Amino acid sequence: LTPTEGLMMGTRVGDVDPGALVFIGEKEGLSMAQLSEVINKKSGVLGVSGVSSDMREIEEAISQGNERAKLALEMYDYRIKKYVGAYAAALGGIDLLVFTAGVGENRAALRTEVCQGLEFLGIKLDESINEVTYGGKSQVISAADSRVKVVVVATDEEYMIARDTYDILNK
Repeated sequence: LTPTEGLMMGTRVGDVDPGALVFIGEKEGLSMAQLSEVINKKSGVLGVSGVSSDMREIEEAISQGNERAKLALEMYDYRIKKYVGAYAAALGGIDLLVFTAGVGENRAALRTEVCQGLEFLGIKLDESINEVTYGGKSQVISAADSRVKVVVVATDEEYMIARDTYDILNK
């Protein structure tokens, strides 16, 4: 129904026990509108870290010893890995794992963290390629002997928005 289901995002909560939301709403005396604001705009990486929804700022805070920022990053990485495993189970295995968008394209450490422990699915990274792959560059980052191809796919969201807008206006 909403974009809050699934992974935690920069400001959106992601999957959460509905009872926790009731508890927070009651404890803090929040109206439904206020609780919606918390769920959609004050949670996720921002809410856990207390710093930002921007991973660059989270990593900077971690380098300065911020434990909440570290927890936010660990939760983010863990939840991605959890979803990869869940979808692999639902699909009966996977042939391809794609990392994309800002974080997927630019955080080699995230890609490593997500893939570690998923070797049983046939995922094996080539760390030397992974470490030098970043934004704007599509690249296969799996090892030659990996049963699952792991790739980084560059995105251009602004282009897609412009193209879709053009198509809508010219129908």
